[in-house]
Amino acid sequence: MNCIGSGVSCLVAALAIGSVAGGTSSAAMPEQPLNVVFFLVDDLGWTDLGCYGSDFYRTPHIDQLAAEGTRFTQNYAACNACSPTRGALMTGMYPARTRLTDWIPGWSKQYGGFPLLPPKWTQHLEQHHTSLAEALRDTGYTTVHLGKWHLGGVGNLPEDHGFDINVGGSIRGLPKSYHFPYGGEAMKWGSHLPESQREGRYLTDRLADEAVAVIDRTKDQPFFLYFSFYAVHAPIQGRPDLVEQTKRRPRGERHKNPEYAAMVEAVDEAVGRVRAQLELSGVADRTLIVFTSDNGGVHRGTSNNAPLRGEKGQHWEGGTRVPAIVLWPGVTLPGAVCHEQVITMDYYPTILDIVGAPGNAEHNANIDGVSLVPILKDPATSLGREALYWHYPHYNPFVGVPYGAVRADNYKLIEYYEDGRLELYDLTDDLGEERNLVELRPEVTARLKQLLHDHRDHMEAQMPTPNSDFKVTQ
Repeated sequence: MNCIGSGVSCLVAALAIGSVAGGTSSAAMPEQPLNVVFFLVDDLGWTDLGCYGSDFYRTPHIDQLAAEGTRFTQNYAACNACSPTRGALMTGMYPARTRLTDWIPGWSKQYGGFPLLPPKWTQHLEQHHTSLAEALRDTGYTTVHLGKWHLGGVGNLPEDHGFDINVGGSIRGLPKSYHFPYGGEAMKWGSHLPESQREGRYLTDRLADEAVAVIDRTKDQPFFLYFSFYAVHAPIQGRPDLVEQTKRRPRGERHKNPEYAAMVEAVDEAVGRVRAQLELSGVADRTLIVFTSDNGGVHRGTSNNAPLRGEKGQHWEGGTRVPAIVLWPGVTLPGAVCHEQVITMDYYPTILDIVGAPGNAEHNANIDGVSLVPILKDPATSLGREALYWHYPHYNPFVGVPYGAVRADNYKLIEYYEDGRLELYDLTDDLGEERNLVELRPEVTARLKQLLHDHRDHMEAQMPTPNSDFKVTQ
């Protein structure tokens, strides 16, 4: 079956094939269901891995994952900030649809100095959505959340959205420290480890400890492990031994910070430890692995997204283009590289498609992502998708401004909500978004602008409003 187009349509079709004598298809109920491990790194930039061209950070375990699976060159986060992307992953929906459009709780700065006011957006993942964890749990999976949640507090924690186990997930978006005890009562900690194994551990290592323990305990049943790193988000604190190692190495032309390098390399070690435990538990050959980031990397003294323009919180490629690697044992071709444009929402229908989980029909009807199964089987094929979209009606401390954007074919159009100003870039020839083609490509500009406006109308996207307190200074 060629699943080009809507991921939900593909999923429904797959589940509908050959229901005979009251049974279901083998795709819907495999004899040995695939486990799912999803690694989400916080603030990891597009060039922050060896396999994506870092000239300083060393990531042998993640590079090996790419050597065995499919690496995406045009993978996008759903937003330039963390919470909206996390909500998009859990729902398969654009942030504009869920109205969770900024990191929680957003910028506390007074808006008197800005011409626009943000809308009254939703500051948690709403309960009426069927989360990815709920869809998998309803199919018989044990669902495990490790690390950063940042989609709401009491009443909206991982355990309220389908996770059987929650270790370390709370309303907090960052730890006070990566060194034990991390943030005290502000962090929510369950655990599968005896107390003697919890104390004194570097935060990334502690989460890897928990992952190893939970895989060992759940290996005899299908499991979904959502390993959501707090790293490499600030505070920039590497594990001391790794910092000392990185300080002894020559700096790169782009990447130079030993503390940040140590944080990246601790993430790499954690990925390696999880994969080693999958092998030890005898389930590696039936475990789907996805690795990606929630938004672009941070430039300010930590990393560098070049040749991309911009960083986390901003509207250029550096704010949203991020690494992605998928390993589907027996299906993805070793060392495959895919140049198709994909986005966070795609992972929801992809995972359900692969494991044969039906999900919730009402929720599925509103999923914006598409199944990546066709390009995982053949990286040279096309998803047949018209465009990708972003909607961010907020300001943020990274000099981020309210904007909308659309990516169609090679072109990307940005619309600034303050004044309607437009930027058009051909990313094939201008990856750094330096040459605005609005005047040179009026037909393309008009077409993409219409796509963007039609999309916002379809999403019923919340728009910022004029700020009556804003005073223009000469």
